Amino acid sequence: MVAVAENQLEAIRNAFPKEGLFAEKDWLLSPDAFPIEKKFVAELEQLGHRLFVFQRACNQLYQLSIKGKQPEWVARYLDAGKPKELIEFSRRKEIRDDLPRVIRPDLILTEDGYIIAEIDSVPGGIGLTAWLNQTYSAFDNEIIGGPEGMLDGFRSVLPRGGDIVISEEAATYRPEMEWIAARLKDRDREFDWRVVPAENYEPQNGRAVYRFFELFDLPNIPTIENTLHANAEGRITITPPIKPYLEEKMWFALFWMQPLWEFWRRELGDKYFIKLQEVIPYSWLLDPTPLPQHAVIPRLEIHDWREAARFSQKDRDLLLKVSGFSPLGWGSHGIALGADLPHSEWERRIDNALATFESSPTILQRFHKGRLFEHRYWDTDSGELKTMKGRIRLCPYYFIEQDRVKLRGALTTIVPADKKFLHGMRDAILTPSRIEESRSLKSNRPEN
Repeated sequence: MVAVAENQLEAIRNAFPKEGLFAEKDWLLSPDAFPIEKKFVAELEQLGHRLFVFQRACNQLYQLSIKGKQPEWVARYLDAGKPKELIEFSRRKEIRDDLPRVIRPDLILTEDGYIIAEIDSVPGGIGLTAWLNQTYSAFDNEIIGGPEGMLDGFRSVLPRGGDIVISEEAATYRPEMEWIAARLKDRDREFDWRVVPAENYEPQNGRAVYRFFELFDLPNIPTIENTLHANAEGRITITPPIKPYLEEKMWFALFWMQPLWEFWRRELGDKYFIKLQEVIPYSWLLDPTPLPQHAVIPRLEIHDWREAARFSQKDRDLLLKVSGFSPLGWGSHGIALGADLPHSEWERRIDNALATFESSPTILQRFHKGRLFEHRYWDTDSGELKTMKGRIRLCPYYFIEQDRVKLRGALTTIVPADKKFLHGMRDAILTPSRIEESRSLKSNRPEN
């Protein structure tokens, strides 16, 4: 078994692109894809359609809010801190129904199943997962999506070629997108896919754009007005659409707000509403607006957010997250776990969240601890195969292909057990996921 694993690792290393996949970042290699029970893969496929319906409902709720047909505070929350011009552009009728063509939820595997930490509408890892799937499929026939799935999925986003426009802020991901563009050109010479810097991009009529930059970064893109005009006039398409309200983490808080339940039930249907309640962690929006004397914040049973600042450490299994439209709104930059903070720092962060609500809203979210798994990796220091006991972030990639939602791959990040935030890092394993016929996820868990 060790000899087989070493041969597989050698094949992976030999397949690694000379230009790399992430700028100035690396990770631990494993000879094994992460095993997922066939039944759970079927659940992941169903989840993709539920999330598509959820995003469509989010778009609808915002549109109805600005028309006065749903509470006006919905749009007010979602527009907080955004430039007026960007808000106006996002409301243009020409893009009213546009939705992201790629959906990537971050799933944390827990003792009870999984929860959705967040949904990323401008996700990294597309090229990386495509490369992992292709590389591991050379010796594993059960990789989710197979060798071409991620390429086929991204091809559906830009079917006749197009421009992958990346900002300097997102430069880490340029190598993986250059890899995927090159592979698409290798497969079809009739069309051209290219990766171009956002800072000097000039749109070409009829050429589709895949946006790989955050909307808070627009002031750093001097030519963005030309791109927006071309989009508004229908000369180019842009995906994900220029809709900052769709990229807010506060949607999870809005999902749990009682006054909106009737809307969610109608738009999602009872079955989807209940299913999403099982996997969307309970979340609150830290709105400093005073409550009536008889009211309390649900599930926390407090009257004022400053009471949360006095929670004991054992009551602070809560995540503070910058909602979006901020350099702190992506990765793990704007996240803090209350239980890990000294009381004074927790209190300071609560006060800051309330003080900056109008310009940069923050949400509070229940923290769900990841389950422990064991997985093999190659230790470059010792030159040996070792086993990591770690927690899992599973990132399935869904592509919207002619109104059908298709699961094309699933990136697994395995983080050492002592890490609270599960994201790519130097000491994490990144590997694709495979379909396991009989072994369940629980059987991959070490004994306590």
